Amino acid sequence: MSEYLIGVDLGGTRLRSALLNPKLDIIDRHEVPTLAQEGVEKTLPRVLDSIRAALPEDRSQVSGIGISIPGPTNPFTGMVELGTNLRGWHGIELARIVQDEFGIKTYLGNDANVAALAETALGAAKGYRHVIFITVSTGIGGGIIVDGRMLLGKDGYAGEVGHVQMVVDSKVTTLEKEVAGPALARQARERVAAGEESSMREMVNGDISAITGAVLGEAAAKGDYLAIKIVERAGLLLGLGVTNLLHIFNPEIIVFGGSVSFGLGEMLFEPMREAVRSHVIDDGYFRNVHYELAALGENVSVIGAGALVVTHGGVDDVTEAAAKLVG
Repeated sequence: MSEYLIGVDLGGTRLRSALLNPKLDIIDRHEVPTLAQEGVEKTLPRVLDSIRAALPEDRSQVSGIGISIPGPTNPFTGMVELGTNLRGWHGIELARIVQDEFGIKTYLGNDANVAALAETALGAAKGYRHVIFITVSTGIGGGIIVDGRMLLGKDGYAGEVGHVQMVVDSKVTTLEKEVAGPALARQARERVAAGEESSMREMVNGDISAITGAVLGEAAAKGDYLAIKIVERAGLLLGLGVTNLLHIFNPEIIVFGGSVSFGLGEMLFEPMREAVRSHVIDDGYFRNVHYELAALGENVSVIGAGALVVTHGGVDDVTEAAAKLVG
């Protein structure tokens, strides 16, 4: 096995690269602003520079480069199909561009799939073979591991759990549009503007437009009735989404990441679990499922990008790959 791997997190806001050893330990790490608003022509050179900064002097010691992308990505063609948080990143052959520049095999994966690989290899889901990872943050994303292997689908687009369709208040919507951070903030602003009593109005000095998901979470933690009701509704809807996933995939563990998950914690997860208990077709789908918060923190994407390399783009069995990580 080669001595090093390179992991890259091409985020909408931050661009991070890391030199990792074969155990996926971070040896060296670099971070710069992505500046995605400047478009692909200016962002792409920064990606190459970020990789260059992480490379060891002897490139022959690097077995591969993995890149986490915030949007639908085809791991089989190495193409960024729809860079949802990256302006102009549509149909970009990023893997080929990086391989041509550095002569090192390169793999791509969307950020939620990459995080699922990382948490299964080294994090909260280590040792499990049937895993669902859900990130609840600015959006809702997911990655699904079935019998040790990433569920990719024909084009690598599978596992978009945030876009589960549902009908809420007679309107077709999605889990992301109802439960992600911006959705919760919007609901709070609308209800406060409509005249419902809440400490959130005072928290933002009457400027309702300043109510954010963080303000909502703080108010809920202090017992604000309206904030609690908004969070409970989010927990119910998240629970319905989780119930669908339990019925379809029968996982051993569900791992939650993202700022909303960590910020709201049990305020969100208690009503979620109650919704699951109330709506599963049989307790067997629920009884032995473990629920955990993600364990790898903000480095999850660069570690997961390294896991892309050791699983050859998420195609190989991640639990077997993790077991082979050298000491």
